[in-house]
Amino acid sequence: MSELTIPEYDPATTVRSVTVEIDAPATLVWQVLVDLERYPDWNPFCISAKSTLEIGAPIEMLLTDYSGGTEPFPWVEYVCAVVPERLLSWELLPTTESRQAARRDQVIEQIDENRCRYYSTDAFLGEEAHQIMEDTGAWVLRAFDKTAVSLKKHCDALYAERER
Repeated sequence: MSELTIPEYDPATTVRSVTVEIDAPATLVWQVLVDLERYPDWNPFCISAKSTLEIGAPIEMLLTDYSGGTEPFPWVEYVCAVVPERLLSWELLPTTESRQAARRDQVIEQIDENRCRYYSTDAFLGEEAHQIMEDTGAWVLRAFDKTAVSLKKHCDALYAERER
């Protein structure tokens, strides 16, 4: 299996979730990740998402506020990498209104035909990266860790049900 081409980012401004080992094939995990309509069934952080998942397309999300707020908030990023069964990525691009920039990579690594690993990263980029990491890194990590664990539980259960 070839290596994925994911840019190297400054570890001081990058959040990486726990790596979970999923008792399901990479194909099933991929199907869950790209089935945006079903995110409310399993994803505690991204409670809704809409996109064509074409490169450059927006992904419109409603996110749980892990920073301590009580209301979900809308967020839009843009699809920047799609490698079936391996990588799904989107990015926040700087604009004239906001210089914030980031890239989220969701990585699936096949262990064998019935098991894989998953983790995600969020690299904060640009001039404000260190400040954004200081302001949001802890709650983004909590959100990504919960998402990884929830994805594992959901995929493990789906695969076990299909195997019965």
